[in-house]
Amino acid sequence: MEANIILFDDDKRDHLLPLVFTKPVGELRIGILTIREKWEKRLGGSVSYITQDYLGEKFPLVVKDDNIVINGGVCPSDMLFRLVEELEFNEALMKGDDLIAARLDSKQFSRLMRDEEVNSLKGFDLEDTPFIRIVYPYDIFDKNEEAIQQDFQLLTRNRTSQQISATNQVFGRENIFLEEGAKVECAILNANEGPIYIGKNAEIMEGSIVRGSLAMCDHSVLKLGAKVYGATTLGPYCKVGGEVNNVVLTGYSNKGHDGFLGNAVIGEWCNIGADSNNSNLKNNYAKVKLWDYPSGKFKQTGLQFCGLIMGDHSKCGINTMFNTGTVIGFASNIYGSGFPRNFIASFSWGGASGFMTHQLNKALETAKVMMARRKVELTTEDQNIFQHILDLTSSHRPWEKKA
Repeated sequence: MEANIILFDDDKRDHLLPLVFTKPVGELRIGILTIREKWEKRLGGSVSYITQDYLGEKFPLVVKDDNIVINGGVCPSDMLFRLVEELEFNEALMKGDDLIAARLDSKQFSRLMRDEEVNSLKGFDLEDTPFIRIVYPYDIFDKNEEAIQQDFQLLTRNRTSQQISATNQVFGRENIFLEEGAKVECAILNANEGPIYIGKNAEIMEGSIVRGSLAMCDHSVLKLGAKVYGATTLGPYCKVGGEVNNVVLTGYSNKGHDGFLGNAVIGEWCNIGADSNNSNLKNNYAKVKLWDYPSGKFKQTGLQFCGLIMGDHSKCGINTMFNTGTVIGFASNIYGSGFPRNFIASFSWGGASGFMTHQLNKALETAKVMMARRKVELTTEDQNIFQHILDLTSSHRPWEKKA
């Protein structure tokens, strides 16, 4: 019987903004797959969500008599998957005080949703069980190497890769996998230090130089002469050129031209203009601080390398320069000379010389055109989410108060 999997957003969810303004945490991509896809493939079921009320219409909750409830920021390692699979009714897996997973019938689930005590829930401590957990945006690129390796093993086990063309220079052939329709010609592929996965109908164009780990999802493209360092992920329908290092593009986003992007996470439906660059290392080699939405201030990441976090539907013009540890919200448009500030609010329009509000009708118009190019519809649910985020983030745009 197909498992009914419910991924829930816990109280740490807001730390992952702006990346989760439009989606539950389980829709984030790390490695090759989204967290949802990882659990569906492991458990052989379908996922629904406990998430923010304004996302509920697009991501509805499905409750059945037998429910496997899992923290949406948790990725399944082999050991964790086995423990979840072996859960009996009303048993739970805990990490300290945090619920990681539980198996509940519909009555116990209803008690959980009402914040009531779940009767006879037996907890097991996961203190010695390794798994990836996403709490902050930078966890996505920082843990991407491990996630790519896990997903590569999951997706390629007992399968045979498509043949690699003889026009390529290849190192570590056994760690390279091409899905059906993948195209690679006249490229240098080095998988000695990490796997290279090339999804269905994905393409690496001539002259590209790749050092794994690299994950290319379906229909993604590396453009002519691209230079890619691990651990990098290109989500479905992403196009990338220039130089990238330890970057995750969630999906449907483009960085099609020269310029450097490093230690970064880019949301969906974003575009990076030609010759744009981000700094991923401070001149004094100090640890990087990053904007944290719940606290409303910059917080220490503990990382020496930390570049750009960009929310869904945001764009930047040609020759845009981003300082180390820059966070850009949802549906912003950045352009102009100089370095813009390290935190750019959602629905911002402008750059270093100042901002105005990116009007909702204009943002929706751009989104509709861009999504249509990939044959994806901007739904009424999507438009309602745009409106909600605009209202939700108004306090981050101080110029509106002055006006």
